[in-house]
Amino acid sequence: MTRSWTYWLVTVAVSVLLVACASIGSPEGGPRDYTPPQVAKTSPAPGTVNFKGNKVEITFDEIVNLKDQQKKVIISPAPRTQPLIRAVGKKITVEFRDTLLDNTTYVIDFSNAIEDNNESNQLDGYTFAFSTGDEIDTLAVSGIVLRAADLEPMQHVIVGLHSNLDDTAFTHVPLERVSRTNDRGRFTIRNLKPGSYHVFALNDMDGDYRMARTEDIAFLDEIVVPTTSEYTSQDTIFTYDRRIDTVMTATHTQYLPNDLLLCMFNEGYRSHYVKQTSRPGDNMLHVLFGAPNDTLPQLDVIRPAEHERDWYRVERTPANDSIFYWITDSALIKTDTLIVAMTYLRTDTADRLTQVTDTIRFGYRKPAAQIKEEQQKAKEREERAKRLAQLLEKQQKAATQGKELDEGEREELKELQHAPADEVPKLKMDLTRAGTVDVGDSIQLKFDAPIAHIDPSGIHLEVKQDTLWTPYSGTVPHFVPVDDCNPMRYWMPLELRPDTTYRLTIDSAAVTTVYGLVNDKMSKEIKVRGLEEYANVYFKVNVKDSAFVELLTSSDKVERTVPVHGGAFELMNVSPGTYYLRLTIDSNGNSKWDTGNYHDHLQPEEVYYYPKKLRLRRNWDLDETWNIYETALDLQKPEEIRRNKPEQAKNKVEKKKNNTTGEEEDEEEEFGTGITNSYTGNKYNDAKNNRRMNRNRAF
Repeated sequence: MTRSWTYWLVTVAVSVLLVACASIGSPEGGPRDYTPPQVAKTSPAPGTVNFKGNKVEITFDEIVNLKDQQKKVIISPAPRTQPLIRAVGKKITVEFRDTLLDNTTYVIDFSNAIEDNNESNQLDGYTFAFSTGDEIDTLAVSGIVLRAADLEPMQHVIVGLHSNLDDTAFTHVPLERVSRTNDRGRFTIRNLKPGSYHVFALNDMDGDYRMARTEDIAFLDEIVVPTTSEYTSQDTIFTYDRRIDTVMTATHTQYLPNDLLLCMFNEGYRSHYVKQTSRPGDNMLHVLFGAPNDTLPQLDVIRPAEHERDWYRVERTPANDSIFYWITDSALIKTDTLIVAMTYLRTDTADRLTQVTDTIRFGYRKPAAQIKEEQQKAKEREERAKRLAQLLEKQQKAATQGKELDEGEREELKELQHAPADEVPKLKMDLTRAGTVDVGDSIQLKFDAPIAHIDPSGIHLEVKQDTLWTPYSGTVPHFVPVDDCNPMRYWMPLELRPDTTYRLTIDSAAVTTVYGLVNDKMSKEIKVRGLEEYANVYFKVNVKDSAFVELLTSSDKVERTVPVHGGAFELMNVSPGTYYLRLTIDSNGNSKWDTGNYHDHLQPEEVYYYPKKLRLRRNWDLDETWNIYETALDLQKPEEIRRNKPEQAKNKVEKKKNNTTGEEEDEEEEFGTGITNSYTGNKYNDAKNNRRMNRNRAF
């Protein structure tokens, strides 16, 4: 009995152990890894001088990857042949395929391309420098590149220097020292020799490190001289009861200038040439140019020789780069092939505009579907006519015999005799705004063909009073073209009264096209909103120069533009919603933002954003003051409408979520060069270093 009991206990114990060993479960991991990979060793050592090899090896403490290396990694000075850059296991290798220059400091800037394999933690701002000479250069300059038109940070563009201070160096000689902006548009150009430099930014599409007129560029007017300065900082150690224990003072080196502001623009240069010609319809020619034109080309029909002198109407874009010619001569419309001599301006090999004349062949072939439809309609007309003739002949023969057609034939004959002719095409027209419209809107008509005549007597406007319609008091204004670009858009120069309902009636045949088509009768109601449905915005702004302000939607689209007069502007009758403001210093007074020009040393016009969003409610007024220099330029554009946002490194996002101390991480200084988180340049000293000052003031 005892032995059996002992045997049973042993069996159970062994079974439990076997089950426990066979159980498969997920092992518990440690805490989430937020640490970027760390450099374990390099060959050669950082800062090596008299380097004679052609390969750099960097070993890390864990397996690493290179992300977007073509976009992020840059070597300065730029080799003629792109080095071979590889990440294998824990090692990154850079192998040069050119002979390195003598007595030159080389910098390999990885930006944030290096990340660990498991958690994608990025090693941000890592650089490696060495020299082929007896000493290594140590100076640096820093700053930010913003797009001039909308203050977007320019990500991963090249910033470079020239010690050759000739203006032509940027266009003819590759940049000497280069770096790339990071995802916030910031840059640091390291390991510079003492000297004087011109600074440029370049979106280098062709990879030659010099300016092409079609590329995005930026340049500083002033010469930059890199220097250093010493500054001290203090850290305070507190006891557990918040008493001061120790005050530690440290001395640091600051590399200057560290607040360079480069505003990037595109000159908008395009070669003038005929990009495409076509004949979309039998009554239309289309010419597309490669660049805007100041003047319209001249068209002369060579064949057929007989044609009306005034044979077309023009529809064009404001830049004259896309032009439609509506043919009004019926003989030309019926001609399958037109031979036209076109005289226009074209860019020659010396980059000059020269007047040339080309002979262009415009052919037209009806689409197969249209031909088939026309053939089907012709066949149906022929069959109806044939059947009608048969029934009439039968009716006449029956009448001579004192008989009648049977009931079915009589009905068929009646239908054929009273059948409508082929439908006459009608002019298509409509209001661009109908139903409920905003205060300030106008009555506009759009047509599907150029207009020859509008009969004012066929236009009727009524106003609704209570429930009755009464004729508009006064003379109804004539419809006139909106502009000279589009012959198919007309408007009525009439100020619509708020909280009023109108009815526009256009009689049949009141509008005639150049092809003789007329309209059907149309009647539409237009209700204008009341003033209580809007908000009004009043701003005082510290601008004395000519300027204008744009009201922007949440998608950064322009809703309205108003001028600045006497240091103030107002936006009246704005629909409720969320908006933003952008101000442009209008240097030439043409009421639009103008780009820069490197050859003329012309910077793009300055742009500022109101740093707060405007939440407007109905029947509400907003009265504010705006100091355009109060906020640093790179911090002005609200985050909600910024498109080029920084990469959200996964480790930073999750670390912030898991931060249970309630303490926010300090925003780092860029690359240890003393660069601050706000960039102002010489024009914006009021805002310079404001973040650091505020942070220090808090202590």
